[in-house]
Amino acid sequence: MATDHSRFEFDPGFVSDRLRVAWYAFVGALLLVGGYATYLRITRGMASTNLTSTTPWGAWVAFYIYFVGLSAGAFLVSTLANVFGVEAMHRIDRDALFAAIVSMVVALLFVWTDLGRMDRMYHPFVWRQFTSALSWEVHAYVAYIGVLVTELYFSMRYDLARVAEHGSGLRARISGLLTLGRRATTEASRTTDRTWLKRAGIVGIPLAIFMVHGGTGVLFAVSKARPYWNSGLFPVIFIVSAVLSGTALVMVLYVLRTKLFDGERVDRDLLDQLAKLLAAFVVVDVALTAIEALIAIVSFHPHVVETWQIIAFGEMSWSFWWFMVGFGWVFPLVVLSKRDWRRTPWLMALAGLSVVIGIVAVRFNIVVPPQIRPVMEGLPHGSYFPTAVEWATSAGMIAVGLLLYTIGAELLPLTPLDGGDH
Repeated sequence: MATDHSRFEFDPGFVSDRLRVAWYAFVGALLLVGGYATYLRITRGMASTNLTSTTPWGAWVAFYIYFVGLSAGAFLVSTLANVFGVEAMHRIDRDALFAAIVSMVVALLFVWTDLGRMDRMYHPFVWRQFTSALSWEVHAYVAYIGVLVTELYFSMRYDLARVAEHGSGLRARISGLLTLGRRATTEASRTTDRTWLKRAGIVGIPLAIFMVHGGTGVLFAVSKARPYWNSGLFPVIFIVSAVLSGTALVMVLYVLRTKLFDGERVDRDLLDQLAKLLAAFVVVDVALTAIEALIAIVSFHPHVVETWQIIAFGEMSWSFWWFMVGFGWVFPLVVLSKRDWRRTPWLMALAGLSVVIGIVAVRFNIVVPPQIRPVMEGLPHGSYFPTAVEWATSAGMIAVGLLLYTIGAELLPLTPLDGGDH
């Protein structure tokens, strides 16, 4: 029988040192490119972008709402285990929570970069505007991140204490610090953690749905000058696509972490459950988008109809058909349609990645096309495609997220240790 000490030899890093070096080199290269592009953004201002008074929102806003959606969706997946008690999901709840935190950090980086005056990022907290949806949203983000950190703490605290007690080196010292002095490993302490974990999750559900990503949809829906955005369905569509992208992200992370970090076999039953959830969310997302398009068409509102023409047949049609429909809907549904395929790890990682990429196009199709058509007759049509600086800064901010997640995956018990050696 293994001793208690041998059970907690905790080494969650890459299974291959060569893979670790290659990965960090790749992320480092993205950070260097992004850092230089950010320098150009700061020194040249908005002149380094293709943003204008006609199209003031572009790639950075699209990525911002994309990562907010990833975060909200990943968090809601974690609640299946932490709040609703779905036992099979406990293996991925920490991964989902940590991914949600990292996604929010990246989302806020995009907001910061998009600000005309980046040095004024603290202004919403000093001069509050209670009639501003954006002001409420900023405060909701802070509360939401607090809930995520609280949940992750109570989810990991028991294993952090065990790693601190039985482990050695940097991981053990970091684990000891992260317990915040609560190093008890009794069953009573574990029960207390689970109680507070569930309470935090219950608080977080309405916060994530109504204030975080539903609230992000409200930022667009209240814009009367853009009839395409001014729709009651928009907040709902934002929430559904958030859960869709979050589920896809968690599925990809589960397969990759299990293979590249834990060196274990993928739980095919869990993978099948995640795949079924993903397929259901894809169908709902397709249905809501079709309803939104039908309402727009039968309304004969010229602004909305022309916006849909731009999305489906105009300069943004490649994004709609190839990425949104192809990668986001058709390919995943085909791969998820067969039980044997749903239990094949590499296929499910591919399907999840396809959805993650496809939802990026969804965000671009939400942000850019409505700004191309002028608000008033006689004004010039807009035209927008991100500059190299916009793409490079975006790559750099995504690299920050990849680096944060990788460091966390190498140091933290994101997989529960009850299963044995890790």
